Amino acid sequence: MRETYFDHAATTPLLPKVVEAMLPYLKEHWGNPLSLHRFGDRPREAMEKARAQVADLIGAQPREIYFTASGSEANNMAIKGAALMNQKKGKHIVVSAIEHHSVLNSAKTLEKLGFEVTVVPVDEHGLVNPDDIAAAIREDTTLVSVMHANNEIGTIEPIVEIAQALKERSTTRHLPYIHTDAVAAAGILPVDVKELGVDLLSLAGNQFYGPQGAGALFIRKGVRVMPLIDGGIQEGGRRAGTENVAAIVGLGAAAELAKAEREDWARHLIPLRDRLIERLTTEIDHVYLTGHPTLRLPGHVSICVEFIEGESMLLFLNMQGVAVSSGSTCTSRALKASHVLTAIGMPAALAQGSLVFTIGKDNTMEDVDYVMDVLPPIVQRLRQMSPLYKGG
Repeated sequence: MRETYFDHAATTPLLPKVVEAMLPYLKEHWGNPLSLHRFGDRPREAMEKARAQVADLIGAQPREIYFTASGSEANNMAIKGAALMNQKKGKHIVVSAIEHHSVLNSAKTLEKLGFEVTVVPVDEHGLVNPDDIAAAIREDTTLVSVMHANNEIGTIEPIVEIAQALKERSTTRHLPYIHTDAVAAAGILPVDVKELGVDLLSLAGNQFYGPQGAGALFIRKGVRVMPLIDGGIQEGGRRAGTENVAAIVGLGAAAELAKAEREDWARHLIPLRDRLIERLTTEIDHVYLTGHPTLRLPGHVSICVEFIEGESMLLFLNMQGVAVSSGSTCTSRALKASHVLTAIGMPAALAQGSLVFTIGKDNTMEDVDYVMDVLPPIVQRLRQMSPLYKGG
């Protein structure tokens, strides 16, 4: 059976050079990087090299990079850590309606602790209006969080314009910190923290062919963030616990490769993306593209198929060797309408038929054509079983 992996937003395969970089720190150089003897020297040096590689990917300084175990942890550290550390200045934060659950649920946790949260809506393409963000700012606002690109619908957000709008329209004595969840963007899009104008940025290695279990948070020098994990001096005292050296080394190697090859990857992905969008929307009736038609990630295609459920399509596609997702991987098993699709105004019944195809650098046009060979018959079969489908 032909196997076609179109679920790179869930995780990407490790690049061979990343595996090669990691192996010595699983076998020979297994010491604790905090140890003062020679067994800690190589792991410590490797970690600092990885810190520099990640910093270089996003235009930061190595001392501004703090390693985490995932993008979700980095988001939690940014949202909770910045809000709690700066609550004397105010207890109001602003987020968009389509943020990842690691941001939205962190905001909900803060609400239980007495914070106020303003959720800013998006348009039908999932775009945040910078003026809406600026209008939501109050005297007591300490943090704004808007993701760089949405993992579920692929829309790329105007982070530069949001940062500029805050500077121009803020009436507070201090500007709130700006955080962006760049997990879906870093290593895929050009990302530079200075150009973006952000104070905090989250990323994860498994989105750009690095290992699972390795993420990072950029914290601009001078930004105060409360640690979420106490107990040691690792990561400058901001995250206690013995580091996962091999995974961090892999993250660094993947970051270096992504910086060198990202543009080539994008040139390969965009024609595949556009071809898949064209065929899906012209060869299957009642299919609706979600997300922005052009301001979207280079390998991202998201649709809603009317009259049937996404999970049913997933199961039948899997039987044909095709791996895709239905909504966010973190919520696809919840069997309820995606908050992202709800935010862009998608009716609940139609949102149940979501499919997300995320294409990788090793996919080919033949993979796209194979998906379009197997998907239309699956859709037709499922619709014939649906009481809502009238054959129109």
